[in-house]
Amino acid sequence: MPATTRIALLLLVSLLSACSSRAPVPQTPVPAPISSYNGNADDVLFRALGLVGTPYRYGGNTPDAGFDCSGLIGYVYRDAAGISLPRSTRELLNLRAPAVGRDALQSGDLLFFATSGGRQVSHAGIYVGEGRFVHAPSSGGTVRLDQLSDAYWQRSYLNAKRVFSAELARNP
Repeated sequence: MPATTRIALLLLVSLLSACSSRAPVPQTPVPAPISSYNGNADDVLFRALGLVGTPYRYGGNTPDAGFDCSGLIGYVYRDAAGISLPRSTRELLNLRAPAVGRDALQSGDLLFFATSGGRQVSHAGIYVGEGRFVHAPSSGGTVRLDQLSDAYWQRSYLNAKRVFSAELARNP
């Protein structure tokens, strides 16, 4: 049997065996227990700041594809700290994590806003300290750093959550 025929036969067998296998079952990410986090709030802060300038893209969740607000948060926490967070802003707001007062914010805290009016969460960002936060604001924009004290953000501010406990942030 010529070599080209043998190669073609091997390729055909490989393709047929691949087609007969079952599709993998998608895995739902399970948040890691606190003891298995491999990063801290400072790692989250630096990773978020490093993404400033990345294009906004609705539904985006990688630097190459761009980010929306919750995609940015999920990527940063997963990449910098090994923490899988919920995908939507509403799910992030409902995360079982301590609520934090505006006067007690620390780097890495999640900030929530009602940018569409009312009290429904519609936007989120990551607090980086000194009254500033990183977020992916809107179509046509980029990931950027803004002041929490700006009138727009003051009016739409809802809540904040602390993903890292103070002890974990100091002692990863």
